[in-house]
Amino acid sequence: MITELGHFTLILAFLIAIVQMVVPMIGAAKRWPGWMAVAEPAANAQFLMTAFAFGALMHGFVTSDFSLKLVVDNSHSAKPMLYKIAGTWGNHEGSMLLWVLIVTLFGACAAWFGGALPPTLKARVLSVQAAIAVAFFAFILFTSNPFLRMAVPPFDGRDLNPLLQDPGLAFHPPFLYLGYVGFSMAYSFAVAALIEGRVDAAWGRWVRPWTLAAWLFLTIGIGLGSWWAYYELGWGGFWFWDPVENASFMPWLLAAALLHSAIVVEKREALKSWTILLAILAFGFSLIGTFIVRSGVLTSVHAFASDPTRGVFILAILAVFTGGALVLFALRAGAMEAKGVFGMVSRESALVVNNILLAVSCFVVCTGTLWPMLAEMAFDRTLSVGPPFFDLAFTPFMVVLGLVLPVGALLPWKRARIGRALWSLRFVLVLALALAALAWALQTGRSALGPVGLFLGAWIVGGALTDLWIRTGRNGAGRLGRLARLPRADWGRAVAHSGLGVTIFAIAGLTAWQQEDIRVVQPGESYGIGAYQLTLVEVEEGRGPNYATTRAAVELTRNGRQLAMLYPEKRFYPVAGMPTTEAAIDYRLLRDVYVVIGDDQDDGGWVLRTYIKPFAGWIWAGCLIMALGGGLSLSDRRFRVAGGARRAAPVPAE
Repeated sequence: MITELGHFTLILAFLIAIVQMVVPMIGAAKRWPGWMAVAEPAANAQFLMTAFAFGALMHGFVTSDFSLKLVVDNSHSAKPMLYKIAGTWGNHEGSMLLWVLIVTLFGACAAWFGGALPPTLKARVLSVQAAIAVAFFAFILFTSNPFLRMAVPPFDGRDLNPLLQDPGLAFHPPFLYLGYVGFSMAYSFAVAALIEGRVDAAWGRWVRPWTLAAWLFLTIGIGLGSWWAYYELGWGGFWFWDPVENASFMPWLLAAALLHSAIVVEKREALKSWTILLAILAFGFSLIGTFIVRSGVLTSVHAFASDPTRGVFILAILAVFTGGALVLFALRAGAMEAKGVFGMVSRESALVVNNILLAVSCFVVCTGTLWPMLAEMAFDRTLSVGPPFFDLAFTPFMVVLGLVLPVGALLPWKRARIGRALWSLRFVLVLALALAALAWALQTGRSALGPVGLFLGAWIVGGALTDLWIRTGRNGAGRLGRLARLPRADWGRAVAHSGLGVTIFAIAGLTAWQQEDIRVVQPGESYGIGAYQLTLVEVEEGRGPNYATTRAAVELTRNGRQLAMLYPEKRFYPVAGMPTTEAAIDYRLLRDVYVVIGDDQDDGGWVLRTYIKPFAGWIWAGCLIMALGGGLSLSDRRFRVAGGARRAAPVPAE
């Protein structure tokens, strides 16, 4: 009964979304208040109906309702409860229902918190958001129905993919989708502004909180996915430039550019065309990521489906929304005339450079991701584009961005003198150079990657702190008090930039200074790596809730003192017929010791792979710091009260 109600409410939400897509848009064009007022209750009803449908599907997973085909394919009665819940979105159909639930959630939030918006703009924003929901409701109902029944329910299910049975992967998709789908609000604001023919400072203030929230969630989602790959897959890395990893990274880069560009629209009413274009492209690349994951055109361990029919449907959605918005953008170019002028050296120019670097780096990643597919289609050649290409092509843009970021943050609006900004950073420059020189002197190899990463990290963090200190004024008295009273947006920017600096240093330090050891070890045998000694104490067989395990006990010591007992595992899930590797990691502030057990050997030994990974935890600490900075900025009062709305001029009649 609950399943049928869930299916019915999903269809009802689809019909409500069609009404919300059409009626408020006509009302805004005709200036009919009653028709525009339909948008809010429709957005609320659409969200409630979709939430009930999602809850009905989750109920099927929690109760192991094997009359549902989706539950049979992705669950098992012996699976732990957390993974039964996570199984709701750990598959194609369920994840798409989560996707459309978040689309409707953002639409409902716009209805709840958009009281300061002009009625016509609000109606159009909610109408465009409903159009996105209509497309994905149709995709779910016609190609990916999660409520299909089994004619003869089996006794038990086929289990969830073992790689997804992990706490990190249980929470990774919701955060990722909150980011992906959150860019639909920036897109809706952009298209609504193009239809109205007006982009001004108030619009820049309205679009920033939605973009900031989506960017924040996507940062957490990417960080969780990277951490999961680090400890779960057993290969010792945190990023492989996999197509699906890239699919989440590309909109993150464009959203970072959009956030900075919207600042210029809000402060100076410049870069309007650039900001609108970035809003369209950020959501467009989210749709490209959806196409990559669900079409099967590219091979990835993260891919959900390989159904060409679904891929064509998503491609059509991508063409309609991205292509249609770009056509509208071209037609409305005259309505986005910039009012503010600025010099070649100014904060506006620095933000333009920042946006160009982020956008070009995004298209570099896009080229490397899609080139194998394009080469096969156009030239009938099978190519592989891997980490060496991305490391070589992407890294220079990030290095330049890191160099420019602290200087640009200190430049005043309209016109500036770059010498003054550099003089303010003189102590930060000396400190960064000293740390880089120290790293170069202490490291055993001759690679410049570690020292350069340390310089950039210290330069960015020091620049962010200098920016905060300068904002307290030139007078020394009372500066600490003024520091505490700075707007949260200022603190958020400094914290987010510091998080980027920490992450850049951690990635460079780990890549340059990690150590690796692979060998066959007999039980009771010891071996050394770096300053540490490891002893394989024993290897034993065991059973988990729904898997069999081979677990090693490895003692980690340094200078004869025991630091930890590590227990790497190899698990086998009999229902799914899949093995997984569970790395054992000794987490410390400055390094991780990472141990993986491999296959047993004919002589009774076991393959052990060991890594010393310096500053590994700093990568995800930097991601959390960036997300914290986004949260601080989002809590700034001027975003919460939408103060710009009160200064907005009336909308001219069309």
